[in-house]
Amino acid sequence: MLLNILLIIVGVALVLWGADRMTDGASSVARRLNVPEIVIGLTIVAAGTSAPEFFVSMVSALKGTPDLAVGNVVGSNTFNTLLIVGCSAIVAPMTIARTTVTKDVPFAVGASVLLLVICADGWQSFDLRGNIISRLDGLWLLLGFAAFMFYTFREARKSSNSSETTTANAQEEAPVWKGLMWVMIGLACLIVGSNVFVDAATDVATQLGVSQGVIGLTIVAGGTSLPELATSVVAARKGRSAMAIGNVIGSNVFNILFILGMTAVVCPMQIDGITTVDIAMMLVSVVLLWLFSFTKFTVARWEGVVLTLIFMGYMSWLLYNI
Repeated sequence: MLLNILLIIVGVALVLWGADRMTDGASSVARRLNVPEIVIGLTIVAAGTSAPEFFVSMVSALKGTPDLAVGNVVGSNTFNTLLIVGCSAIVAPMTIARTTVTKDVPFAVGASVLLLVICADGWQSFDLRGNIISRLDGLWLLLGFAAFMFYTFREARKSSNSSETTTANAQEEAPVWKGLMWVMIGLACLIVGSNVFVDAATDVATQLGVSQGVIGLTIVAGGTSLPELATSVVAARKGRSAMAIGNVIGSNVFNILFILGMTAVVCPMQIDGITTVDIAMMLVSVVLLWLFSFTKFTVARWEGVVLTLIFMGYMSWLLYNI
């Protein structure tokens, strides 16, 4: 047991360090090649902060532990919306742009509803046990992700006055070969760390008699969401609340539409330990964030406290029902 706990810590460390190195390397290469900053932010940075969830979910599905994969995404989104936004708002009230409230957050709500419908097999059964996220379901999710990216890039082009990086900025970046080297090192750490993490977490769940779904909703989700937590809290403390809330919303949409979509296309997943309550909590959390955002387009400190307390209550309920 102690060895598995140590391996979980090592796996998390490798995954987080690998995601950071891969993101930095890819961003450096993109700037060196004069790729627009907005493109870097919408693709490389977004994918980088969600890379832990992607690799852990994919490896879990391929190793025959699909509940860990689904629980990872559902738990990460709930963690993002309740704890990360809650802690960020407690650190500093978060001002949210009107377009984020009226366009971006509704997309996250829609993605959550789509996942609930898919997991419930089109509302045929509210008992998710035995239902399958098929390859066709995965294609629907990927189609939604393509629509989100198309919308995001279109809006970025409208609002960006000058998106091209300057030659001077590009010259300040490391050589392309060095950036590519860090991308490869980061990718290797993600793959190795994900395998170590999934194997150790599965063993712990088996020894404790805890379902893989609960492990995915708690330990795995918390571990893979650390990049978003660090990024959002630091951004909020520096007064860059738009970046903090954008990181959360973008990560939630990416997790559901791209990560589960790609995972299901590669390996269809049968649901056993994830309940309707778990997915409903994910949906309720993003709807609650949406409602709070309408109050003067700000998430106040007291609203951050409410979100954090709801998260603590949900975690307590999960542990009580083990």
